[in-house]
Amino acid sequence: MAISIAVESPLQDEVRALVARLNDHLLPLSPLEFQFKMTVEQMADSATTLFVARDEAGKAVGMGALKMHGPDLGEVKRMYTVPEVRGQRVGRQLLERIVELARERGLPVVMLETGTGDGMAEAHRLYTRYGFVPRGPFLDYPDSEWSAFFELRLDAEKAA
Repeated sequence: MAISIAVESPLQDEVRALVARLNDHLLPLSPLEFQFKMTVEQMADSATTLFVARDEAGKAVGMGALKMHGPDLGEVKRMYTVPEVRGQRVGRQLLERIVELARERGLPVVMLETGTGDGMAEAHRLYTRYGFVPRGPFLDYPDSEWSAFFELRLDAEKAA
């Protein structure tokens, strides 16, 4: 399947539908107070860049965002692919674009928070296969059994 990925506005119906599907997926996996969701309005902030993956027909089939937390930290947010395209490397392509943008911006590190448990196993595999390593909480995320934290050092690539 040919996929195109581009920076798009989150303020469109197809992105709202992806966010709703992601939220529906996450809802049964952990208590609400440990779900750190961004609305499309929050994603429209200038600190966040949203990538949307589209299939050959132009249908939105995935998304992922880079949120800037100053010049030293980027955070991967709202990664999601529809079940119909899972296993076709759409998530990896989105992650590649996010990390590429972080490199372009000179960020030393990219981090992310995701859920735990069986419902998040595919996400954990994606991140670890890409090179993200487990770490402790960052920013204001609480340390809990419901969250897993990962980081990818980009400054180590420059030193190598």
